[in-house]
Amino acid sequence: MTGGNTLPDNLDPGDAQNRTIADDDAGFVTRCRRGETEAFSVLVRRHQKKMLNIAYRMIGDYDESCDVVQEAFLSAYRAIGKFRGDARFSTWLIGIVLNHSRSHMAKKVARSRHEAGSLDDHVKPETGSSLNEPRSQAGSILEQIERRELEAKVQECIGLLDGEARDVLVLRDIQGFSYEEIGVMLKLPEGTVKSRLFRARNALKDSLSRVLGDLI
Repeated sequence: MTGGNTLPDNLDPGDAQNRTIADDDAGFVTRCRRGETEAFSVLVRRHQKKMLNIAYRMIGDYDESCDVVQEAFLSAYRAIGKFRGDARFSTWLIGIVLNHSRSHMAKKVARSRHEAGSLDDHVKPETGSSLNEPRSQAGSILEQIERRELEAKVQECIGLLDGEARDVLVLRDIQGFSYEEIGVMLKLPEGTVKSRLFRARNALKDSLSRVLGDLI
């Protein structure tokens, strides 16, 4: 039995959903240009989780990432008239988030040259009641601690990559964007995206091989 919502055999439901969201975004962008601030609030609610995830992977600090995403959305709102619609709104927005993240990291690196402290200071502490768990769960708790330590080390190594390498690694290996999409976001040919990703993966592998010795 077929109906109005049946998809063609060669169409991925996820692709169809993405197209629907993109079309819907375009409508809200049009309303934003007419001065409807509530329309932009809808776009913020729709995309803020993904933008925060990207910013966090770039910066490595949750609170700082929240500030950066807030600034990025403000910049997007002010520049909404410049959005031409050649790419999806989300793609355009990611580019703005990346720019703000790079700027923030550059300032952070500059400050770190004048301040003492270890990289561990930038890891957001975990909260919870794990220390009060029953002894029978001790093994599980230790596994969680080890996993969190490993995640922190990986994030630390990602943060040590240069901006170009970090961009493509986060977008491809963590966010799962295609080479074509990344090329649009970063305004780069696909070949350049692939070569940067190759170098980024090698750099991350080398960094992890040095840092993870602490956990072995």
